[in-house]
Amino acid sequence: QVQLVESGGGLVQAGGSLQLSCVVSGRTISTWAMAWFLQAPGKERERVSCISNSKDNAYYADSVKGRFTISRDNAKNTVYLQMNSLKPEDTAVYYCAAGFGVVRSTQCALDLSRWGQGTQVTVSS
Repeated sequence: QVQLVESGGGLVQAGGSLQLSCVVSGRTISTWAMAWFLQAPGKERERVSCISNSKDNAYYADSVKGRFTISRDNAKNTVYLQMNSLKPEDTAVYYCAAGFGVVRSTQCALDLSRWGQGTQVTVSS
């Protein structure tokens, strides 16, 4: 059974940093593109960042460009989201997801078939 498990969330002050991890079990991630989404209270889920299976390409939402960095370690079956200069508006549940599709710096078009359960990130002002 394939599982995606996020961790690393928590409470941090504005300007601080967190690193989220998404560990995948039951299948290698090497052929999957991976993505991070967030969902703030009362809002729809939003795409934050994507990374191609080859690590060559990454996409970032405008709201996180220059602050967040996505990376992956296929040997560890893990995807990371380094979040710096956090803002109160980054407060949300963060989800990782896996699937196939196109990732470019200007585009993330993925058919996502697997999702994690989410990890809460709260940024205080």
